[in-house]
Amino acid sequence: MKIAILSQKASLYSTRRLKETGEQRGHEMKVIDYLRCYMNITSHRPTVVYQGKQLEDFNAIIPRIGASKTFYGTAVVRQFEIMGVFSANSSQAISRSRDKLRCMQLLAKEGIGLPVTGFAHSTKDIEGLIDIVGGAPLVIKLLEGTQ
Repeated sequence: MKIAILSQKASLYSTRRLKETGEQRGHEMKVIDYLRCYMNITSHRPTVVYQGKQLEDFNAIIPRIGASKTFYGTAVVRQFEIMGVFSANSSQAISRSRDKLRCMQLLAKEGIGLPVTGFAHSTKDIEGLIDIVGGAPLVIKLLEGTQ
């Protein structure tokens, strides 16, 4: 199989290991900096271009999209999906995983056990938020960020 790893740096440990493992298993592996890709958005022949060459004939992609680059990274993944290329993680799954509130809501909807969790937009509502989760002790997390 011909597999593209969408990553900003080929030197990252996880990217290097994915490439090495794929090659050991007989696959043609290519690391592509997704931030350097550009796309032709067309209904007849959608394309992704990297270093002046159209990226064609890939059987699959492995997205390694940085959290701060989610918007453009998922656009590139989506373009590959439109071209019929299998993605190890879909653009929609990546977007959902980056939205902590949405993730929590989806997990709760499916009945998956979660810690009692509150959410508010304004810091003026902190006392009420603490009350609805049952008071201290509690953990407060920011809605944005990777930690």
